[in-house]
Amino acid sequence: MAKTLDVITIGRSSVDLYGGQVGGRLEDMGSFQKYIGGSPTNMAAGTARLGLRSALITRVGDEHMGRFIREELQKEGVDVRGVRTDSERLTALVLLGIRDEERFPLIFYRENCADMALCDDDIDEAFVAESRSVVVTGTHLSHPRTESAVVKAIRLGRRHGARIGLDIDYRPNLWGLAGHGDGESRFIESGHVTAKLQSHLHLFDLIVGTEEEFHIAGGSTDTIAALRAVRAVSSATLVCKRGAAGAVAFTGAIPDSLDDGESGPGFPIEVFNVLGAGDGFMSGLIKGWLEDAPWPRALEYANACGAFAVSRHGCTPAYPSLQELEFFLQRGVKDRALRKDAELEQIHWATNRHNDWSTMRVFAFDHRMQLEAMEGATAEKIGEFKKLCLQAALNVQAGGPGYGILCDNRLGRQALHAASGTGLWIGRPVEWPGSRPLTLEPELGADYGGLGEWALENVVKVLCFCHPDDSAEMRAEQEATISRLFACARRNRLEFLLEVIPSKVGPVDDDTTAMLIRRFYEIGIYPDWWKLEPMVSAMAWEKTCAAINDNDPNTRGIVVLGLDAPEAELAASFAVAAAYPLVKGFAVGRTIFGSAARNWLAGSLSDSDAIKDMEDRYRRLCTIWDEARAAGNKAVAV
Repeated sequence: MAKTLDVITIGRSSVDLYGGQVGGRLEDMGSFQKYIGGSPTNMAAGTARLGLRSALITRVGDEHMGRFIREELQKEGVDVRGVRTDSERLTALVLLGIRDEERFPLIFYRENCADMALCDDDIDEAFVAESRSVVVTGTHLSHPRTESAVVKAIRLGRRHGARIGLDIDYRPNLWGLAGHGDGESRFIESGHVTAKLQSHLHLFDLIVGTEEEFHIAGGSTDTIAALRAVRAVSSATLVCKRGAAGAVAFTGAIPDSLDDGESGPGFPIEVFNVLGAGDGFMSGLIKGWLEDAPWPRALEYANACGAFAVSRHGCTPAYPSLQELEFFLQRGVKDRALRKDAELEQIHWATNRHNDWSTMRVFAFDHRMQLEAMEGATAEKIGEFKKLCLQAALNVQAGGPGYGILCDNRLGRQALHAASGTGLWIGRPVEWPGSRPLTLEPELGADYGGLGEWALENVVKVLCFCHPDDSAEMRAEQEATISRLFACARRNRLEFLLEVIPSKVGPVDDDTTAMLIRRFYEIGIYPDWWKLEPMVSAMAWEKTCAAINDNDPNTRGIVVLGLDAPEAELAASFAVAAAYPLVKGFAVGRTIFGSAARNWLAGSLSDSDAIKDMEDRYRRLCTIWDEARAAGNKAVAV
């Protein structure tokens, strides 16, 4: 059977609520960040980020947190066919905090949780047969039901030629040996746990653990003795993690010193958060293991992935993409606090973004000033009209990919909120309409703290009327506002779209937009998206694209704005723009809604007719763009 998967991990799956404050007690945490968690779940995502075809076997609850885990895994590229939904149990939950580099208070909420109901029926032979490897963790050997499921998966994996790995992952609390308040406990001696582990160690080709985890597996607090006890019952490669001292691999007899094992280079970095470091390490190790890299090379991957994990907030969110890992291994450490390395963090952010937005057909109805100026307009009526705009967008989308909207929160709040979860790309403006120098909507607050209330799928969109000939004072004021906004968007895990319109300020030529773009990169602004005026000159487009690619090869791309141009003019501009792969689509508003808005607000157009009119116009623009893109692709191919 063809091996369509590289690795299947099995076991725990939870939602991690990570305390946002660092250096205090969990009792004093005031806010939390929500991530996926549980060692096998972290490893599935971590290996997927490294380019492996990964899958997970677990259970989640039939509720919001279970759906969150499933959706996040899918966004990470993890195969979720083995993730069962348990209608009787809740998804596991973990509360975590970062006290200092050694202490990490955490509370497991796992009483009768979904993943501990994993059973033999959840293990499908055909699914297991697809994978080159099966990796399990020790926690699921702690209960007869989950133990049976894990052993079944191991035996099926072996039957179909898969490699079998174990991350000992010893948590005394999860074996019933520590109280609820001792979640961070890493080692308690237990003859029962040792016996249970040793009864299965012969099944594995790879066994990984810290020194303390080998102590429990080997039944001795002397590490060499423990490793020898494990070797006595298993011929697996043993990888012992030694914290700051790195890790060592043993493929044969255990020597008298850990230093005599095979080791890989370590990385001198600042320890910020030890939670999830082992799962990051394991992700890198699995990559090396499956590509049959020499153990020193595999351990280099593992140590690097572990270094990323201990230097960042969260578990899975800290793990590197393959591009990031390769860059780091080539360039090395520049700042021991990796999360403060701006170049590295930009690559981390840009190469781990979710969702495919390689096509962007965006209906922009974030307009405020233009609608307020129309006859019959009131705030309430504009809000109702924007709901009609959303319906038109959804009718065209029809569940397909590559569609989006721009909608504001001040006049279009109901439409904005209703769009959440529909699959649309959602951009949300923050600028006060028409302002120059740039001023932001009051709802953001003086410290831009309002961004903390945004849904994570919302993209921060800011329009700046700027020009290379702006005075030093004007430039400084606008750049300061955008710099602060960009930093705040990143802090709140929100993508950022920067729209620049120089033509409203001064004359433009082939260099104007490119000059503005290079200046923003120069001051440290790396937008996920650029929204730009249509350019009719091929040279202007070439210079613009070069300005972006020279500074950020990982940008999402460009969308072309409309400026209320007639459809024929937009078609002509699309034909030029679509020849450039960096241009992903359009974001057009008044060309679509202008006529319907005027007539609806004046009372001469029904809701259904307004929706139909906008739907038809939007659909035509989508077709025009798609045809232009197809022609552009054909021209490039020729």
